[in-house]
Amino acid sequence: MFKGALLVASCLASVPASATPVLVVDVASRDVLYQEDAGVPWYPASTTKMMTALLTFEALHANVVSLKTPVVMSRNATKQAFLESGLTFGRTMTIEDALYATITASANDVAVALAETVASSEPTFVARMNERAAQLGMTGTHFASPNGLFSRQNYSTARDLAILGMEIDRLFPEYRHFFQATAVTIDGKEIKSNNLLLSRYPGTIGMKTGFLCASGRNYVGLATRNGKQVMVVVLGATTERERNERSAQYLTQAFDGQLAARAERVDDIPNRPEVAPEDMRIRLCTNQSAAYETSREALYPMGLPGHETYLEGEGPSQVYAIRTWASETVESVPLPAPRPVTQ
Repeated sequence: MFKGALLVASCLASVPASATPVLVVDVASRDVLYQEDAGVPWYPASTTKMMTALLTFEALHANVVSLKTPVVMSRNATKQAFLESGLTFGRTMTIEDALYATITASANDVAVALAETVASSEPTFVARMNERAAQLGMTGTHFASPNGLFSRQNYSTARDLAILGMEIDRLFPEYRHFFQATAVTIDGKEIKSNNLLLSRYPGTIGMKTGFLCASGRNYVGLATRNGKQVMVVVLGATTERERNERSAQYLTQAFDGQLAARAERVDDIPNRPEVAPEDMRIRLCTNQSAAYETSREALYPMGLPGHETYLEGEGPSQVYAIRTWASETVESVPLPAPRPVTQ
């Protein structure tokens, strides 16, 4: 009994309750301005969709597809979890619209349909995701889906996500607008982006949020001010307020020169494959959640009543309208043959 108690205590001590990955990078130099556990594996949740976007941008650049290529909602796509899109089997949109739905609305079903359009199948696309991650030196990353729904085989690190985000913006600045919409409407139904910094932190360029009970609230963001561009990655935040305020705080400190460049570049951060991704579900989605949230509020009170905020008032919104149509190429479902009339 005593030995078991020591083991539990040792495990808890190795992963402090406040330890969640953070990384701040000067994009031009790739110098690390601040980091906490940036090489520790984490469940990326919907920040996974950044790789889905990158592969789609590359397919567009190679003329494999065009912005007008139709994306059809397959049966596989409509089986995804946590759907807000309201789309049904056979509904169709353009790749341009699918990119907005995947990035802004974080639509899990559309991400899969997009992957199936760019590649021959979802598994083929996922294989390409992992090949591209290897090419980028994302040594702490493995993808299991185009949308980032929970899988123990879908993990990344703050280091790798920063590298991915910076590569997307470096290669395809002409596609920044896909990351800048504050909301989309799909056939009139509005779905807002969870990236509050787009409208409340001037200079924000984009990128992507993500949430699962297992991951907490994740953020990969780019912002620019006075010619300086900064990447911030915050993983495992407890609430949207914490995620938004902490991200804005790190950006503000970076722009104000409060975060001195370390003798380390983002590529030099060692990933730690010997560490398993932490599962945050007990802390965030059980009866222990209230106590954990209270402890996090004590650590990060920014934005709470009586405390300073790093966000500004609501700025202008950018709403992108998506219209879908019924596909004419969807497989028809055979009707059963009528039974013979009996007397």
